[in-house]
Amino acid sequence: MKAIVISAYGGPEVLTVTELPDPVPAPDEVLIRVKAFGLNHAEAYMRAGAWGEVAAVPGIECAGVVESDPSGRLAPGAAVVAILGGMGRTRDGSYAELVTVPATNVVAVRASLGWAELAAVPEVYATAWSGLFGNLDLRTGETVLVRGATSSLGQAAVSLAVDRGAQVLATTRTPAHAALLKELGAHDVLIDDGLLAPQVKERGIAVDAVLDIVGNSALRDSLATVRARGRVCQIGFLGGFDPVPDFDPIADLPTGVQLSFFASAFVLGGPAFPLADVPLEQIYAKVAAGTLRAGPVRVFRFDEIVEAHRVMESGQALGKMTVTVD
Repeated sequence: MKAIVISAYGGPEVLTVTELPDPVPAPDEVLIRVKAFGLNHAEAYMRAGAWGEVAAVPGIECAGVVESDPSGRLAPGAAVVAILGGMGRTRDGSYAELVTVPATNVVAVRASLGWAELAAVPEVYATAWSGLFGNLDLRTGETVLVRGATSSLGQAAVSLAVDRGAQVLATTRTPAHAALLKELGAHDVLIDDGLLAPQVKERGIAVDAVLDIVGNSALRDSLATVRARGRVCQIGFLGGFDPVPDFDPIADLPTGVQLSFFASAFVLGGPAFPLADVPLEQIYAKVAAGTLRAGPVRVFRFDEIVEAHRVMESGQALGKMTVTVD
């Protein structure tokens, strides 16, 4: 099979198309013929070596058809999506014509969408859903601030929160991107200069919950942005991996504020966070109906993977990008 491998840890140019033996599924795995896969910042971190030694073939999600399911649960040819389960991290991932995935991380799909559209949904929507409704327990009528909202994960979070009936404050560092977030249904857009707490206070807004995709560099400010007894969930690291310097719960964690973390790449699909808890079928139905906006902003060919990673890391995509596998 053709596969894209990390020839050495580094920039996008280290991604190389090569031939590898076809994988063989274990009894608790599903072999998938990949039709398309999504691009995720996690894959750039792995490619660069930021997460230590990882599998040779990147890719944490895909859409395709079942080639073989030893358990008999899924029939050959069935359309499926697969997320995580160690793909790209501890086992070869979805940047390939074929991939084996733990059965717990494979979901049958019936939506009338193309492969590139199917591949744009799983990781960002499952992660956003888990952060918003699992960790934050976001309810109708509450106010949620999505920090890092122009990212593909942020846009999914805005769409899901609006669909739930929450009032959404979305943030961006670029004023020109405010219109995009308004189109997604954000009630208001804040320009993130690193200090959102003063902006929220000046506007007299009581923020019930913060979904923080920027991460450690913004965590102190996110904790100060939420109301008393509010909730903050950190779910990304767009601001970099450097730890929060000299973090002191007494000084930095407001009394009563709940802080949680969701690391989808490590837990989603596992026993504690089963993929069955995420209503992917309903999400796909809403995407097909146009209620949720999840189409890829750009689709690349398999042999354009280096350019695809360059565009992803430039921060200019403004949405989810996918790659089709011929």
